[in-house]
Amino acid sequence: MITRCYLEITNICNLDCVFCPKTERRKQSLTLQQFEALTDSLQGKIRFLYFHLMGEPLLHPLLPQFVTIVREKGFVPVLTTNGTLLPRAWALIDARPHKVQISLQAFEGNRKENLEEYMAGVMRFTVEAASQGIVVVLRLWNIGGCDSANDDIRNFISQYLPAGQWEERHYGWRLAENVYLEYDGVFEWPDAEREEFPDEECFCYALRNQIGVLVDGTVVPCCLDHAGDIPLGNLYEESLDDILSSERARNIYDGFTRHKAVEPLCRRCGYAAVAKRFRKK
Repeated sequence: MITRCYLEITNICNLDCVFCPKTERRKQSLTLQQFEALTDSLQGKIRFLYFHLMGEPLLHPLLPQFVTIVREKGFVPVLTTNGTLLPRAWALIDARPHKVQISLQAFEGNRKENLEEYMAGVMRFTVEAASQGIVVVLRLWNIGGCDSANDDIRNFISQYLPAGQWEERHYGWRLAENVYLEYDGVFEWPDAEREEFPDEECFCYALRNQIGVLVDGTVVPCCLDHAGDIPLGNLYEESLDDILSSERARNIYDGFTRHKAVEPLCRRCGYAAVAKRFRKK
């Protein structure tokens, strides 16, 4: 079983983050029928279902219903959001996702002005969701980039969750029961137009414990293939087993087993090159 699938329920976003590569694919959102069909194709083959690849999932009016559906199908639902729409997302708490990941770097990445208003909406949602057993991860994946507001963000967080109770972890802090603050450095998204990074031994969990599914049903190897540069097949036309056993998918998988990136896009992945995650696993 693949651990996680990043299912893009919409590729539409309400922000224009400077660190986001965007997508030139046709803007669309899944209908209920399409969502049912795609999740039926994934059922029993995926554990964690992430409602994100490109786009802002809270823009989708059926998101709470989608979360309920996948829980009933046996998935563990997780979503990633920029946090700007959380003040109107209280129905999501009733749907009980397992985890909500909030990308706080989106605020500075859009040069927004009212940080206090933004953080108040984020933290009110966070406190209530955590009290209902939902894990909330506050992300600052911006170290070395749009990070000048990080101290102010931590100060706003401490108004709701006192800093004296935070427990340091290797990736950040455990702020309270079910609430975490997570740090990471900036990285460059894979870009087919970029020069390849130096040829070194590398490894990736793409197709080993994760896949992505774009809003049109296209299966891609990982959550960073935002443009669909490595289409492996389409769940509306083929089964997931057939897609994963295709020649291209097997070549990618076997290449990483040999610590080689066989796809040009993978050799242009800044997430691997900067964070050195594709190294001798």
